[in-house]
Amino acid sequence: MSHRLLLTFIFLYSSGTLLAQRIVSDAKIVYKMELPPEQLQMDAMLEGSTFTQYMRGPLSRIDMNFNIAHYTYLINSKTETMTTLIDVHGNKYLIRAGKEQYDKDLKQYEGIQFKDQPETRDIAGYTCRRAIGTMPDGKTFELYYTPDLVPENRQYNRRFVNLKGIPLEFEIITKTGAKTRVIATKVELNLIPASYFDVPKTGYKEVSQQEIEKM
Repeated sequence: MSHRLLLTFIFLYSSGTLLAQRIVSDAKIVYKMELPPEQLQMDAMLEGSTFTQYMRGPLSRIDMNFNIAHYTYLINSKTETMTTLIDVHGNKYLIRAGKEQYDKDLKQYEGIQFKDQPETRDIAGYTCRRAIGTMPDGKTFELYYTPDLVPENRQYNRRFVNLKGIPLEFEIITKTGAKTRVIATKVELNLIPASYFDVPKTGYKEVSQQEIEKM
């Protein structure tokens, strides 16, 4: 193969890889949650829980619906703040985290290292690579991500700030060490209304993280 032909081949291959990638600014990804069996045995109402990720520029929203409880995380990477909304049986609480706490959490998540594995899997219409995430404390979790979708806002979900794409299947390690598996069922790359990321002004009781832990 001539030198010129080799360079042409490399250029075409590289260009094709870049063209296959899409920088994602706005998105809605719906996931189903497979909770640990022991957790479902304790409360069957948790069956059918969902996890929904929204993105819009520097704004991000995560909805975790456990049927009996609903958690919403509103993340603003521009102001470096996060607001948590909790709704348990109609009791609604709001927790604010400022820049100091945001930076502390981000530093922890930046320590997660991802190592690609040879396996692939098709999820929600995308070919995903398997990877193993290793947390700073040594704990590991499995995930499948698509390199075809690259988030414009790397901090949309700070857990994946070092990942080279968007995860469409991943594990969440609970405080007890059990793992919840989250699997995408739908990916929508449409404009997300800005109102989805508004922090409610009424209807919630504002509390601190320490207060909510004592309840």
